[in-house]
Amino acid sequence: MSGSLLSVHQLTRRFGGLVAVNDVSLDLHLGEVHAVIGTNGAGKSTLINMLSGEIEASAGRILLAGEDVTRRPQSRRAREGIGRSYQRTTIFPEFTVRENCRLCAQAAVAKPWALWQAADQCARSNAAADEALAAAGLEALADRICGTLSHGAKRQLEIAMCLATRPRVLLLDEPLAGMGAEETERMLALLTRLKATHAILLVEHDMDAVFRIADRITVMVNGAVIATGDPAAIRNNPEVRTAYLGEGH
Repeated sequence: MSGSLLSVHQLTRRFGGLVAVNDVSLDLHLGEVHAVIGTNGAGKSTLINMLSGEIEASAGRILLAGEDVTRRPQSRRAREGIGRSYQRTTIFPEFTVRENCRLCAQAAVAKPWALWQAADQCARSNAAADEALAAAGLEALADRICGTLSHGAKRQLEIAMCLATRPRVLLLDEPLAGMGAEETERMLALLTRLKATHAILLVEHDMDAVFRIADRITVMVNGAVIATGDPAAIRNNPEVRTAYLGEGH
């Protein structure tokens, strides 16, 4: 594991009198899955939205490879290497799997001046799309219409679409939601492969999966961090067991 790719320092988000995220600090490292867990309303999705640039931080700093990106817009952060997925499936169902990935790659390297070239003939975008499909294990489904895919394959495609932008950091918001056991296994295998070349922040409610895949876990309650550590430390933390996991976990 190398140094921190994404560092968060005392990040806070206020909505009027509500403090949704309160003084949160954490580091994401290459080669590591860092899970963020907590009950509904703990501030997990708001945290991801701040890291990706969808909403502004009220206070605190976000550093990408040591560079302050706190006030940069989402589009610039995406081009600089922060990719994310969402809780709800966000694909173009009428397009093929490859076309979905190509569109994401094309957005990452826009060429508004290339009026004479058909977008689907861009060699760079097509290469990025094919690389993303291979990384996500979806080559065999490249020509399938996305609307015909299984739920698990659609979630894999969302990660492939993210990979097509060639990110260094992956922010994954509940990628296992709604999956069966077999689909979960495929997704965990994919995340294990991806962490070798990415820093991954994983927000997830499936605790069995979290404790299998995570190298480090941060626990949030009411917008604040109550504990950070390896899975064994989190599992045995009395405050975490009381606030979230339950005494019998």
